[in-house]
Amino acid sequence: ALYAVKVRAEAMQKAAEAVPSGMLSVMGRPEANYKFACLEARKHCESLGIENPVCTVSNYLFPDSRVIAGHLQALEYLQQNARKYYFTRTKMLPVSGAFHTRLMEPAVEPLAEVLKSIEIQKPLLCVYSNVDGRKYMHSKHIRKLLVKQVVSPVLWEQTMHSVYERKQGTEFPYTYEVGPGNQLGAILRKCNLKAWKQYKHVDALEDEEAAET
Repeated sequence: ALYAVKVRAEAMQKAAEAVPSGMLSVMGRPEANYKFACLEARKHCESLGIENPVCTVSNYLFPDSRVIAGHLQALEYLQQNARKYYFTRTKMLPVSGAFHTRLMEPAVEPLAEVLKSIEIQKPLLCVYSNVDGRKYMHSKHIRKLLVKQVVSPVLWEQTMHSVYERKQGTEFPYTYEVGPGNQLGAILRKCNLKAWKQYKHVDALEDEEAAET
C-alpha cells in the first residue's frame, strides 16, 4: 500500500510540474455560484491564449467552503474578482499543482498499473470513498475508485452526510479525531451540528506526554 502511495505521489508531482497550476481555498456567501465563477475564469484563460484551460471545484469541504483548482491564471483571476462572485475569502494553498482535476490525468495510468499488482480485500469496517460519498462494496470497486479519485473532486461534505445519515430519533455515534489539529471536527460542526456534539479531539502527543509524567 505504501508503495502504491509512493507511485501515486510521484506521478501526481510529475503531472503538476507539466502545467503552472494550483489550488485556491474559497469561502463564499450563500449566493456564490462556484461553477459560474470557474466558467468565467476559464474564459479569461482562453482570452490569454491558454488552450483547454482547467478551473473547477476540486474539494467540497462544507457549506460555503470550496477548494478550486486549475491553471494559475484562472485562480489569480478569481482572487482579483472575488467580490464579483460573492467570495468572502480566498487563499492560495501551498501545493504544487491542481490536484483532483483532469490536469492529473498523466498520474492515472501509473496508479492503475501498481494497483493491479496489489491484493485488495473487502474492508471489515465501513470505508467511504470521497469520489462518490458511498461505502466501498468490493475489491474491484475499491481499485476503480482509487484511480478515479486522482482526477475527481473530493466530496468531503457529501461523505459526511452519508456517514452520519440516521433515522430520526436515532443517536449519533461518538466521533474521535486523533492527532494534531482539529480541522476535521470544525468541518463536521459546519456539516452536522448534532453529530459534532458527540465529537472529541484526541491529541496523541499530549496523551504520550501525560503518560510519561
